[in-house]
Amino acid sequence: MAVTTAAGRLGVSPYSESMQVELRPHWTEDDVEAVIRAAYRQVFGNQYIMASERNTSAESLLRRGDISVRDFVRALALSDLYRDKFFLSGPQNRFIELNYKHLLGRAPYGQDEIAFHTDLYNTCGYQAEINSYLDSVEYRDNFGDNVVPNYRGHLTQRSQKTVGFTRFFQLYRGYGTSDRAQHCGMRSRLGTEIAKNSASPVGSGATGAAIVGVSGGDREKLYRVRVTQAARPGGPQVRRTCTEYLVPYEQLSRKLQQVNRAGGRVTKVDLA
Repeated sequence: MAVTTAAGRLGVSPYSESMQVELRPHWTEDDVEAVIRAAYRQVFGNQYIMASERNTSAESLLRRGDISVRDFVRALALSDLYRDKFFLSGPQNRFIELNYKHLLGRAPYGQDEIAFHTDLYNTCGYQAEINSYLDSVEYRDNFGDNVVPNYRGHLTQRSQKTVGFTRFFQLYRGYGTSDRAQHCGMRSRLGTEIAKNSASPVGSGATGAAIVGVSGGDREKLYRVRVTQAARPGGPQVRRTCTEYLVPYEQLSRKLQQVNRAGGRVTKVDLA
């Protein structure tokens, strides 16, 4: 279920309101152009790619139907351009964060995932690291061969951990920004948080167009959870009420699950 009423404040409405970009049978030239644009935007983290930097060989193969969308995404992620922008220009944990974001559409869930990919690169190299995302069961189940990867860390899905929601917004900083044009540069966003096995609360930015997370959940603090109760299906259309709860850190995940089961929508979580 997508973030609905809060999507504008969270800055994900462009993704919540758009459909997956898929190359279906009997596609047209316009269809394949849409796939190519979406793939560049997703894989390169919304950074502008000049004409001279484009992978024209892989584009040609896709247009001829010789490769799938997944193979085209693989060609972009294995390119020297991707390596230069995201691997050679920053620390390895930041590279892994961005691989999760660009290729699986979510943030890492824990230190075990970071450790696995660090060891995989050290043992088998760059190509094996990239292929591990694209050849995973998770990629296949969510995108298959013909869907361009897309951000799904802000959605409620099967097998997704609650912590993935808040961590996604540490990586996603708004629809109009790129992964190489943020104030923190190429430093890791989740290194400390994952090492502490903690989560950052999510709050709307001043303009409503980006997310500002409070770094590091504090187990000795109270958090204010603001909830809007949705109208019941088939019930009268009444004015929605907004309720606030003060919740200790240890009970925060449980409270968010209770709100979700009750049909409420969390609009803000911050320190009390």
